[in-house]
Amino acid sequence: MIQILEFEKEIFALENEIQRLLSLSYMIDSVGDISHEIATLRKKERRMKHEVFSNLNGWQKTQVARHRDRPHSPDYIQGIFTDFVELNGDRHGGFGPSIIGGLAKFESQSVVVLGNLKGRSNEEKIVRNFGMPQPEDYRKARRLMALAEKFELPVVAFIDTPGAYPGIDAEEKGQSEAIAGNLAAMAALKVPLISIVIGEGGSGGALAIGMGNRILMLEHSIYSVISPEGCASILWGNKDKVVQAAEALCLTAQDLLKLKMIDGVIMEPLGGAHRHPKRTVIAVKKAVRAALNELLRIPAEELVKTRREKFRNLGVYEELQEKDS
Repeated sequence: MIQILEFEKEIFALENEIQRLLSLSYMIDSVGDISHEIATLRKKERRMKHEVFSNLNGWQKTQVARHRDRPHSPDYIQGIFTDFVELNGDRHGGFGPSIIGGLAKFESQSVVVLGNLKGRSNEEKIVRNFGMPQPEDYRKARRLMALAEKFELPVVAFIDTPGAYPGIDAEEKGQSEAIAGNLAAMAALKVPLISIVIGEGGSGGALAIGMGNRILMLEHSIYSVISPEGCASILWGNKDKVVQAAEALCLTAQDLLKLKMIDGVIMEPLGGAHRHPKRTVIAVKKAVRAALNELLRIPAEELVKTRREKFRNLGVYEELQEKDS
């Protein structure tokens, strides 16, 4: 069953009307030529999509970013890379089901690929822990990044997680240490690292594979220190304040580009990635190609230096002292 968001209802009604007319258009002897009516409705549909998706607020973008039909990491891996060989295990007894990773080919370049896994069916969501990584997931990712450095392979990471799993058992297994270990490893990584937010980017859970030389976001993805629901509960004690929370968090790709938190926005097909997954994969592939072509020309020492400077300069501000009147 198709998931229809509240602000998409009029668009879907118009699309259904177009489909109805298209089915009648084959009965030209009975209904006459209705191609003009269909063309008029198609123009109206495109105009409506543009108006709606060009003016989404933060909470609406959050809903799009979480849409169940949106492409997930395996879709991008399958559509962008070839010869993918999945590698599992953190070498500490953990499997790591919430992060997929392995070796692959991007055109003629060998790479290491990482990505969050949310799952689609209820059974898969449970297996993947709803995309919330635990320590073994992060340690697996760190092991694969070390492998990439050993063989001088670029790393491409797809981010789509509500955040690290907040359970007691995860803390007992060293959740904070696992994330911190990944940050330290990425800070010293001597190969190009490209991080792409394809859906949700939740807090340190996302940053644990997101400390890239190039950080890109899909047009309707989000990246934030906390979910709008969590922010609303903390600031207002009311989860119904999600709209205000989403605006306050400045979590959209457009907001974060203005704040220089990310390096670029990958435009989605009109109507969102959930409507046009194949076209979205093609757009992401072009962005990966451009980023790799640029980063592969940069010496290893410079990659480390610029990556560290990038993150050290985030949030830097100056306090202006008021002059005595």
